[in-house]
Amino acid sequence: MVKFPEAEARLFQNMFVCRRCKSKIRTTNLKVIAGKISCRKCGSKALKPVRKK
Repeated sequence: MVKFPEAEARLFQNMFVCRRCKSKIRTTNLKVIAGKISCRKCGSKALKPVRKK
């Protein structure tokens, strides 16, 4: 799908998806693991990385 590293970084690096409402959030791995980040839309702390197809 992605042909060059700049596009791959823009689409997938530090991107997470809310498991409840499926909205995207850009943040670091450490903040997600520590539980400091919550979804802007629904307030959930259940996040997963964006899936690379």
